[in-house]
Amino acid sequence: MMKTVNKICQILSVIFAAVSLVLFFTDFATFGTNNVVGTTLAFGGNPNIAGVEEMAVSAQIQFCFWLTVIGLLLSVFSYKSKKVRYFAPAVGLGAGIYMLVIALGDAKNFIDTRPLGIAPEYASSVLFTAIALLAFAVMAAAYLLVDDYIEVAESKGTKRTILRRVIGFFKDYKSETKKIVWPGAKDVAKNTAIVLVICLIIGAFIWLLDWGLASLIKLILV
Repeated sequence: MMKTVNKICQILSVIFAAVSLVLFFTDFATFGTNNVVGTTLAFGGNPNIAGVEEMAVSAQIQFCFWLTVIGLLLSVFSYKSKKVRYFAPAVGLGAGIYMLVIALGDAKNFIDTRPLGIAPEYASSVLFTAIALLAFAVMAAAYLLVDDYIEVAESKGTKRTILRRVIGFFKDYKSETKKIVWPGAKDVAKNTAIVLVICLIIGAFIWLLDWGLASLIKLILV
């Protein structure tokens, strides 16, 4: 049963990543009566808009596009190497959040309209892309956790799940912080005074050295 769920999560992560990438080739914004696809906004170039041969590139959309490509490749390569599965959720989550910020923000803040002088408006594909990327991140994380659970179950107690390792890390961190011995007020004042005195001595030495070298150079030049 768990292996079936694991395989479904893996397949869905690839599907959502592929859908996200395909959505970049659909209409992302409108300039007046002209529609512009996401890849055009990412990489520029649309001769059909007001005779403008090239338009400004939206660096934010281009960044999300490349993150989507990387996420799709990581999902596909997870079939060959399980080490890749750790990176896909992080990439998908980053791309999804960034794309959601773009979708919910003002188009003028993410698209340079100077070549056209026309205020752009987002198409619904922008929001759909953000949703698909977030769904990809969720499926990739589910695949990671379920696959890790299966490995731990097959190891018969020799391994711990990711969640238990994370919880154990914070427990160890908490126990280590309790061992810290903080200095008292007298020690802090004493150490601060020592540092200040040393800084003054070093500063005075550098000033004397600089003054001496400057005087020597003046004597030589004169």
